[in-house]
Amino acid sequence: MNKSMRVLFLLIITIVTASAITVSKAEEEEPKSVRGFTNRFLAGINYCKINPRVCLEEGSAGPDCCKNKCVNVEIDSSNCGKCGKKCPHQKICCEGKCVNPMNNKKHCGKCGNKCEETSSCLYGMCSYA
Repeated sequence: MNKSMRVLFLLIITIVTASAITVSKAEEEEPKSVRGFTNRFLAGINYCKINPRVCLEEGSAGPDCCKNKCVNVEIDSSNCGKCGKKCPHQKICCEGKCVNPMNNKKHCGKCGNKCEETSSCLYGMCSYA
C-alpha cells in the first residue's frame, strides 16, 4: 500500500503542477478581442480624445470622437447629429437626424431609401397600400 500511495501522491503533484503551468501561460498571453484577435490600430481608437486623427483612419467606426470612441454622428443612434444625442425608441439616425423609418418618405425602412413622389411610406415600405 505504501507504493500505491507514493504513485497516487506523484500523480496528484503532476496534475497540480501541469495546471499551474497552464494557468501561468494563459496569463502571459496578450488579451484577445471578442473576435479572437487583437489589432494594435483598433486598440488605439479608444484614445481618440488624445489623438482625434485616429478616427479618420481606414477601419475606424467613424470620423467623430464622442466619449473617447470613434463614431459617425450621421448614422449612430446614440450620437445622432452630435455627441450624446440619442434617438428615441423605434427611430434611427439618418443624415444626423432621428427619423422613424416606418413612415419617413426619405428614409423608408432604412437610411436613404427614398420613396417616389407619388407613393407614401407605410410600415417601412414604399407604396404599401
